[in-house]
Amino acid sequence: MKKDLLKLLDLSKEDIVSILNTADQLKYETKHNIHKDYLKGKTLAMIFEKNSTRTRVSFETGMYQLGGHALFLSGKESQIGRGEPIEDTARVLDRYCDGIMIRTFAQEEVERLAQYTQIPVINGLTDFCHPCQVLADLLTIREHRAALEGLKMCYIGDGNNMANSLIVGGLKMGMEVSVACPEGYDPDQQVLDFAKGSPEHKFSLFRTPKEAAAGADVMITDVWASMGQEEEKAVRVKAFQGYQINEELMALTNSGCMVQHCLPAHRGEEITAGVFEAHAEEIFDEAENRLHAQKAVMYLLMKEEEQ
Repeated sequence: MKKDLLKLLDLSKEDIVSILNTADQLKYETKHNIHKDYLKGKTLAMIFEKNSTRTRVSFETGMYQLGGHALFLSGKESQIGRGEPIEDTARVLDRYCDGIMIRTFAQEEVERLAQYTQIPVINGLTDFCHPCQVLADLLTIREHRAALEGLKMCYIGDGNNMANSLIVGGLKMGMEVSVACPEGYDPDQQVLDFAKGSPEHKFSLFRTPKEAAAGADVMITDVWASMGQEEEKAVRVKAFQGYQINEELMALTNSGCMVQHCLPAHRGEEITAGVFEAHAEEIFDEAENRLHAQKAVMYLLMKEEEQ
């Protein structure tokens, strides 16, 4: 792997497989009470300009389980929140810590942070992408279905950071990817260019969920209004009417079709309560796998080479 995990576009298929395989091993060790301090003495700085429950708990717990230590830095309470340039923060943390995880708005901020550090930078979420979540999704799908290649993944809803990373991750792993978004809410053009840039990629963008869901092996959705879009909620509720994973849509999928949701879920909006509860085990396996996937990323980026 490269020094950082900034976006899945930067990774090869082999990189993703390495992360998933490492996550499998670390998960096995955790489940069997095998404790190894792979990151003993290491410190991870966690910068949160966007709040989160799962991201903070999973990274903090993951560092503890790997024998290291995590520091929580609120964007509002740090010097970043008072106007310090990101490159100055980067160079200071580079001298204190062994890695940085940042959850923020602009992808450019993550890229600049990595540019000015020698230590690894991990993207915990930006408005452009959510690589750690999608690594957890791929890990969960592979656990339930044994393999990824050849499966059809369908995403219904906003062409947001989740859609962007799902498209990239799914296609890199040899999956067919179909997406249904209302007009005006498409995935990022950079991602669409990637999706259409290889004859090996099986990708479709639809305006109707029924077209996208036909023959799917995995159905995925996300909230209609993400963090920071609260003022748009009324407009978005109107735009996304019908873009819901419900029982009617699930009837069009392949037998045994999985459902994934990055959470939090708004039952009755992007997914019905019935579908959510019918697939709750898969969804909360996915939530748990954030821990294992992120531990794998930290292990691969932060562990010193054996002498």
